[in-house]
Amino acid sequence: MKKIVLTLIAVALSASFAFAQDLAQATETYNNGANSLSAGDKNAALEYFQKALTLATACGEDGAELVDNIKNVIPNLTLSIAKDFVKESKFDEAVAQIEKAVAVAKEFGADEIVAEAETLGPQVLMSKASSLFSAKDFANAAEAFKAVLASDPTNAAAALRLGQSLNSLGDKDGAIAALEQAAANGQEANANKLLSTVYLQKAQASLKAKNFAQVIEAAEKANEYNESANAYKLAASAASQLKDNAKAISFYEKYVELAPNAKDASGVKFTIAALYQQAGNKAKALEFYQKVASDATYGAQAKQQIDALNK
Repeated sequence: MKKIVLTLIAVALSASFAFAQDLAQATETYNNGANSLSAGDKNAALEYFQKALTLATACGEDGAELVDNIKNVIPNLTLSIAKDFVKESKFDEAVAQIEKAVAVAKEFGADEIVAEAETLGPQVLMSKASSLFSAKDFANAAEAFKAVLASDPTNAAAALRLGQSLNSLGDKDGAIAALEQAAANGQEANANKLLSTVYLQKAQASLKAKNFAQVIEAAEKANEYNESANAYKLAASAASQLKDNAKAISFYEKYVELAPNAKDASGVKFTIAALYQQAGNKAKALEFYQKVASDATYGAQAKQQIDALNK
């Protein structure tokens, strides 16, 4: 009986010694992590802390305090590494690291780290997208801005840049949708200017393709967002091609009203006069011929028409 008791005591002492060894190893590993962190090697520190966590967890209640300490350190350190990637403009690595930080913080119940990481994620995506945009890598910038908007559809700045990127890539319809999203979320003034430009470009392309009805449609949309002399001029040219003189006159008049000092202003006024003359509106024809009667280029012709109309 005495022999059995001694054996049990020996086993107990052996187990206790083993647990002590394991806890000592966990503590040493933890301290190695702390030393690495002090030396600025965050990745090595994180690796040590993760190993220490495994060792300390295996120690049960004896390692509980060390486990709690490690669980406080790892989420912060994981996110800190992500922030370092951001400083180095390594945006893809930062995004991946932020995802790790969110996962480990949720696992350890570190709610503040979860909130901070989830806020930082879209900011990093925005930085990445803006960097690509500045480098005129519009294809990749567009994809990055889409990623930002996927997490926050109300990000007006991202929507605005997405619109610009897509427009540069020739995707006019996509650009319009993005710019309308930007306008709806606080970037109305800037978005409207860009929307006007996109529709003006559509009008120019339609004129080149001789699709005159679409020219007028696009030009009028451009003016809805930001009134433009060029839009009126394009619409007037298209209306003339469609033999819609009434619209042509209206568009040309708005053109010279907005751009009275344009190089072709006199020529446009002469055209307006001729269109009114064709329409049988003698008074308006005379009015516009009088406007260019002293012009070096159109004056002589204008005076001839004035004399003819006054007979």
